[in-house]
Amino acid sequence: MTLDVVNAHNEKVGSLDVSDELFGGRVKADLIHASVVRANAAERRGTHATKTRGLVSGSGKKPWRQKGTGRARVGEIRNPLWRKGGTVFGPQPRSYDYKLPKKVEKGALRAALAAKLQDGEVLVVEALTADEVKTKVATALLRTLGIDRKALLVDVQPDEKFALSVRNVAGVRLLATNRVTARDIISTRKVVVTRAALEKLQQVLA
Repeated sequence: MTLDVVNAHNEKVGSLDVSDELFGGRVKADLIHASVVRANAAERRGTHATKTRGLVSGSGKKPWRQKGTGRARVGEIRNPLWRKGGTVFGPQPRSYDYKLPKKVEKGALRAALAAKLQDGEVLVVEALTADEVKTKVATALLRTLGIDRKALLVDVQPDEKFALSVRNVAGVRLLATNRVTARDIISTRKVVVTRAALEKLQQVLA
């Protein structure tokens, strides 16, 4: 598979060969799904909490004596069986994050990138740089490249001025190659990647 490489004016300045062994086969959707679910789980706040019998307000005094009243035995009014008592086995603050095998994460990223390549949604550019920090300039550059909707920009080491210029552009994200995940790629409409970044990804995913 050969992809055209364009410059900031959307003019072809070269080409780049992409490995068919990596990105030309069947897209393994199950790996993408596993990676996306893990990424979503990691972002859950997990701040839910219920009060146990030790946290519910109220006296710890025994309401009545154990025997002789004819009533059910009880130790305190915070008993979970009582109204306004504590909750048993309720949700407590915790992290939902978990780890997947490295091969699964790598396979998911490879599959996600392959899906975008096969759909023709990957644009290879020579570089993503800016001479000044100005959102208007970055927006004009993206418009020239045909980016008018949600897009993911990938570079080996993002240019600082360009990163500051696009950070306020709605729907546009700029990531380094070592931070890209399958969810980042699959959840965007267009992937704009520099020549160096795509070469780096091919090397890592091989």
